[in-house]
Amino acid sequence: MVRVLVGGVIGLAIAMGVARFAFTPILPAMQAATGLEADGAGLLASLNYLGYFVGALGMGLVPHGAARTAVFRLSLLLSVAITAAMGLDLGDAGQAMPVWLVLRFLSGVSSAGIFILGIAMVLDTLARQGGERFAGWLYTGVGLGIASSGLFVALFGGRLGWAGDWLALGAICAVLGLLPGLWVRDPAPQTQAAAAGTAGNAAAARVGGLSAPLLLLTLAYFLEGGGYIVSATFLVSILKTDPGTAAVGEAAWMVAGLGAIGAGVFWAAVARRTGSWWALILAHLTQAVTILLPMTGSPTVAVISALLFGGTFVGIVSQAFALGRQLSAGASAKVVGALTAAYGLGQIIGPLPAGLVVTHTGSFNAALLGAAAAVLLGALLLAAGMVIAGRRSSAGPTLAASNASPNAS
Repeated sequence: MVRVLVGGVIGLAIAMGVARFAFTPILPAMQAATGLEADGAGLLASLNYLGYFVGALGMGLVPHGAARTAVFRLSLLLSVAITAAMGLDLGDAGQAMPVWLVLRFLSGVSSAGIFILGIAMVLDTLARQGGERFAGWLYTGVGLGIASSGLFVALFGGRLGWAGDWLALGAICAVLGLLPGLWVRDPAPQTQAAAAGTAGNAAAARVGGLSAPLLLLTLAYFLEGGGYIVSATFLVSILKTDPGTAAVGEAAWMVAGLGAIGAGVFWAAVARRTGSWWALILAHLTQAVTILLPMTGSPTVAVISALLFGGTFVGIVSQAFALGRQLSAGASAKVVGALTAAYGLGQIIGPLPAGLVVTHTGSFNAALLGAAAAVLLGALLLAAGMVIAGRRSSAGPTLAASNASPNAS
């Protein structure tokens, strides 16, 4: 169980911390060296998230067993290769853009494979071995990857250049990727009794269909994807364009990673005290404020913002999956895939208008206001879902008793 969990942590570090989010600290150097504009950077981000969305739709259909393990390993291999390929010398932004677009799209597809299948296999393994209480630790991989890639760029970016950063990170991931490739696999089939219990849960979920609380959770997760991604894509660029915060640009991204490391465990503890609905609502409200803090121009506030941003976005991911599994009778791969697809769709939409607004206005303020508004709307949808779920829960025993009365008589 420990090896599977560690393998899952490393897999998430590769898929999210490096393949997806190393783009954020490397982006300013790419722009300076190649002439890449903010709208072009937004397009690259959106293509990455389009790939993530397409991958999310497909990964939920991968059957259990050897196929799921094989696709996970193939996704790891593809992710490592594409990360290194981003460092190939292709000329200026105008010449390189077509290839970059393809690479970022495929990187999104492979990240979805690692993320969705890896999480599903690790959660299934933990559940079958009585280790569900350790699930929050799985998401430390996202923060570790973000902090490590940010630290690497800060320490070596000036000497290696943006292309060297991509090549070196690809090489590091190639070595580390051996561990999740060997350790993370689909758990053995359940015993006949356990399988019967799972089938009963699945049948109950099918009878209820897509519940209103699950639908509202999915819509809120879509809005979170569109809102948080503006900061996730442009945070370093936002801070570097303001003379007051330019000095803390790369450091802030590392701090975001540090905040993300313990986020899964922290928000799991909050959920145990308040419930997953309230934990998600509190995380959304905190993040909405966090997104706006860089507008103050204060370097201290910018670092605090980065810490809270890392802590909230990973916490929202972990708690959304936990709540989704509860609302869908524990269907891990399907609910992770569906939620990730909604999240991915939001991520596709978010960077494009943000990049266009920044290019035309020369300021990130309007983009940040729009991102915060999307996250706040998500919090409102979660509140509605919590109310509906609470009413159904309180009505459940009464309904069951009324249904049982005629039979008893």
